[in-house]
Amino acid sequence: MFNFFAIFTIVRFRIREFTSEYHYSILAPLTSNLLFVIIFSTIDRYYALSNENLSFMQFLIPGLIIMVVAQESFDNPSISIVNSKQIGSFDDFLVAPISRVEIFGAYLISQIFIGLFLGFLNFLILSFFISYNYFSLISFLYYLILVIVFFSSLGSLIGFLAYRWDTISTVSNFFVSPINFLSGTFFSINALPENIKYILLYNPYYYLITYFRDSFYVKNDVDYYLNLIIFIFVFSFLLITGYIFNRGYKVIK
Repeated sequence: MFNFFAIFTIVRFRIREFTSEYHYSILAPLTSNLLFVIIFSTIDRYYALSNENLSFMQFLIPGLIIMVVAQESFDNPSISIVNSKQIGSFDDFLVAPISRVEIFGAYLISQIFIGLFLGFLNFLILSFFISYNYFSLISFLYYLILVIVFFSSLGSLIGFLAYRWDTISTVSNFFVSPINFLSGTFFSINALPENIKYILLYNPYYYLITYFRDSFYVKNDVDYYLNLIIFIFVFSFLLITGYIFNRGYKVIK
């Protein structure tokens, strides 16, 4: 039987913590995205960049929204858990009448709310820089939630297993940032050499970004096979993280 009150308490605490640090958690990523848009829109005026029948800004902005949500979905739970370990407050979770899986569920639920808020905030601000004739809210929400679930699961897992900030920085610098930059966020992978493109075509995250971008501009028929692979990929990682939380770990030194 799930302890819904305890889960709700953790979710409320994490959302309150997120909003209280708005200068770091909200304004900083939004400012970074605005800087990207201003810089690249200036470049686009002189060099007329384009990607796959879209203007460069139309191609770029959905990628920026995904990137900032993915990065925050990893950073927020991983930093929160490691910080709780270091100051000793994670002990309160472990001795409370709540299982480790419920703790993970609370972090995941709170991060979904946080990620959706960031996604919609960036969408509202950055939409002033582009125009579109089609927008699918269902596709927007679906693929954004998949991104949040995957990266918040990864962030929760790293925070659960790690003791130091170095571990978080290593995963962020050598996995999260590269996969964001090399999965079609800033450019189409069709511009890459064939041997590199061949590898990236087997990256499920690339298709997730592509379908998220299509929700802005293109009313495509759903490719159920690819979407099933994407869902299985994300759901499998969710189960792996839940399993590790459930088995337990020496989380307090």
